[in-house]
Amino acid sequence: MTATIRVATAGDFAAVVRLLEAADLPRAGLKPTLPDFLVAEEGGRIVGAIGLELYGEYGLLRSAVVAEGRRATGLGTDLVESLLRRAESRGARVIYLLTTTAERFFPRFGFSAISRGEVAGPVQASEEFQGACPDSAVVMRRVAKAG
Repeated sequence: MTATIRVATAGDFAAVVRLLEAADLPRAGLKPTLPDFLVAEEGGRIVGAIGLELYGEYGLLRSAVVAEGRRATGLGTDLVESLLRRAESRGARVIYLLTTTAERFFPRFGFSAISRGEVAGPVQASEEFQGACPDSAVVMRRVAKAG
């Protein structure tokens, strides 16, 4: 069965929270309406999610999660690529993320590790940077290609 990636709705909130909790990922700052979230749905079940927080030309990729039984199937790649297209179409030129487990996954999308001091001020003020993710999390950045 193939998952369909779509814009999340408030009705997806409980399923997204369950996925995040199962993966031990933070929920801080997660709004019940799931603005700027995408979900992967398969057979009526949410099997993946990914979110974006926009701060002008800066974006924060957050809550990238795939259900355990669907990992290593390309679903995570599809979610990230869909979110990056959406972010850039909405004007995000620099996208950041924090990760404690996936620092080897994100370079394929153009992300590279940076120091916390290199993160734009509006993103540093987000809940993710202010404590939702541990200080040991790897900070990564992707700059959109010109054109």
